[in-house]
Amino acid sequence: MSAEPSFEAYTWGHPGQMQMMPGLVQAPSHALPFGNGSIVDKVPQDMLFMVDPHWNQFPPLNPLMYSLLAFVITVMGFISVVGNFVVMYVFMSTRNLKTPSNLLIVNLAFSDFIMMVFMFPFMAISNFYETWAFGKFFFFFIYSSSLMCEIYAFVGSLSGCMSIWSMAMIAVDRYNVIVKGIAAKPMTYKKALGMILFVNTASLVWCTLPFFGWNRYVPEGNMTVCGTDSMSEDWVSRSYVIAYAVWVYFLPLLTILYCYFQIVKAVAEHEEQMREQAKKMNVQSLRSSEANKTSAEIRLAKIAMMTISLWFMAWTPYLVINFRGIFNKDAVTPLFTVWGSLFAKCAAVYNPIVYGISHPKYRVALYEKFPCLACRNDDDDDVDDARSTNTEIAGTTEKSEKA
Repeated sequence: MSAEPSFEAYTWGHPGQMQMMPGLVQAPSHALPFGNGSIVDKVPQDMLFMVDPHWNQFPPLNPLMYSLLAFVITVMGFISVVGNFVVMYVFMSTRNLKTPSNLLIVNLAFSDFIMMVFMFPFMAISNFYETWAFGKFFFFFIYSSSLMCEIYAFVGSLSGCMSIWSMAMIAVDRYNVIVKGIAAKPMTYKKALGMILFVNTASLVWCTLPFFGWNRYVPEGNMTVCGTDSMSEDWVSRSYVIAYAVWVYFLPLLTILYCYFQIVKAVAEHEEQMREQAKKMNVQSLRSSEANKTSAEIRLAKIAMMTISLWFMAWTPYLVINFRGIFNKDAVTPLFTVWGSLFAKCAAVYNPIVYGISHPKYRVALYEKFPCLACRNDDDDDVDDARSTNTEIAGTTEKSEKA
C-alpha cells in the first residue's frame, strides 16, 4: 500500500507555509505555479524572472550534496581569508618586503581576500537552505533577493578578474627582471601603482557592464550561487560571455605564457653560459654566493608559474561551463555548475599557501610574526632580495663574453 505523497520537504519542515494551488494538494508559497518538484521550486518569488527555463526540468540535488558543498566551502573560506590576510599583513608590515614588485602580490592577496570574505558565507548558508537565502531583510536593510544575487555575482566576477590580471602583471614584472635584466626600466612605486590601477579599473568596468544591459547576473544551476548569464540564447548576452572570456582568460593567458616562455629561455641560456665559462676556467662550477641570487630569482619565477597554473586549473571548469551554456546548454546540469563554482574559488585558497611555502623572505618574516604558521628553512637567512638578479644575469653574461 503506497502512502500519500508528502510535500513537507518543500517547506523546510514548516507545514504552516503551505497553501492550496490548482492541480496540487498543497505547495509552498514561494514555489513555481506548476510545482513540478524541480530545483527551482525553492527559489524566492522575486528571483524567478532571473531563472532560465532550462533549469525547470531538473529535480533538486540530494540534500547530502548541499551539506557537503556547504562544509567544503566553509573550510576553504576560513583557510583563504586567514591566509590572504596574513599575506597582506606580512608584506605590508615588513620593511624588506615593501618593494614595488611586492605591491602586485599584495593586490593579488587583496582580490582573493575580497572574493572569499564576501562569497563563502553566502554560498555556505545558501547551500544549508538548499536555495538562495538572502533577500528581504539583510543586516537591518531591506533588499530584494534579486539585488543580493546580482551584488554577489558582481563581487565574484570583479575579484576574479582582479586576481588573474594581478598574476599577469606579476609575470610581466618577472619578465622584465630576468629577461631584460639591466636593460629594463626598474620597477618603481609609481609604475607598480599604475599597473594596479589599470588592473582594478579595467576589472570594474567589465564587471559593471551587465548592470547596463550587456548580459546580466542570474542564479546558477544549483540556485545557491549567482554568476553571469550563459544560458540565454540571445547574442547580446552571448557576445558578452565571449568578449569577457577573451579579456579575463585568453588574453592574460597568452601574456603569461609568453612571459614565462621567455623566462625559461633566458634562464637556460644563462645556465649554458655558466657551464661554458666553467670549462674555460677548468673548474667544476662557477656557483658562488652571487649565483645563489640567481637561484633565488628562478625559484620565485617557479612560484609564480605554479600559482598561475593552479589559478587556471581552478577557473578553466568555469570557462567550459559558460561556453557549454552558449553552444550546448542541454549538456549543462545543476551538478555540473556546482563544481565549476566551487573550483573557481580554489584559486583564492592556493595563493597564500604557495607563497607561504615557497617565498624565502616571506617565510622569514612569517616566522618572526606568526611562528605557529611558519615553515622556515635553514637557508632562508642567506637569501638575498630577488630584485638583484637582473644585474646578476646580465653581469654573468658580460663576463662570459669577455672571456
